[in-house]
Amino acid sequence: MMAFGTWGQDTSTTTVQRGESTFDTQVRNAEVVYVEGNDLVLKLEDGKVEHLVVPDSDKFTINGSDVTVHELTSGTKLTQTITTTTAPHYVTTIRTLKGKVWHVNPHASTVFLTLLDNTNQSYQIPNHAKLMIGGQPKTVFDLRRGMQIEATIVTDDTHTVTERSKSVVGQAPAPPATPRELGLLLFFQPKPAPAMVASAEQPASTLPKTGTLLPLLGLLGGLAVATSLGLGAVRQTLGA
Repeated sequence: MMAFGTWGQDTSTTTVQRGESTFDTQVRNAEVVYVEGNDLVLKLEDGKVEHLVVPDSDKFTINGSDVTVHELTSGTKLTQTITTTTAPHYVTTIRTLKGKVWHVNPHASTVFLTLLDNTNQSYQIPNHAKLMIGGQPKTVFDLRRGMQIEATIVTDDTHTVTERSKSVVGQAPAPPATPRELGLLLFFQPKPAPAMVASAEQPASTLPKTGTLLPLLGLLGGLAVATSLGLGAVRQTLGA
């Protein structure tokens, strides 16, 4: 809208209205297969291997504690959640421009204005613009050199603002099992009680269960044979 008014300063006002946001969440699972310095190699859940250079400022929540890439270990399971927020911003800018008509080209819908700093600037008047002269609606053909005008320019624009946040949580591998200490078990076998041995000072009152009378009978038999042989020899001597 362009209207005639009093001489004054240029003003501009901008308002922003935010539309309804949309959210998109992506979750990726991976396992740490190698880490050295800021280099991190991950094995994704689809089997692919991905190499990343992770800055020191990035944090990982492992077992409830925030750690850096330097504290990760092979075998750590990671889950990355990426949330993308998209919101339309409707921007309305209202600029009030005041100046003096220096030249008009009505066929091209162009007007040249002398601004407050005495510089000349050309402006294209859109077909839908409304011109008010003396409170009456007019066209660009009604503009004349030397007229003081006030132009109110309204601009509507839409910007899409995207915000992305990510978080990585994980679980460190369990520490290796500590081998159990084997106790030394000692088994003691009691010694058998020593057998009773007869001494010369105190002969045994009884024979052991293994003793028999066979040796004594053999000795008596031998004495009988010897006696019989001796008596036979004496008889032969006397008979002669």
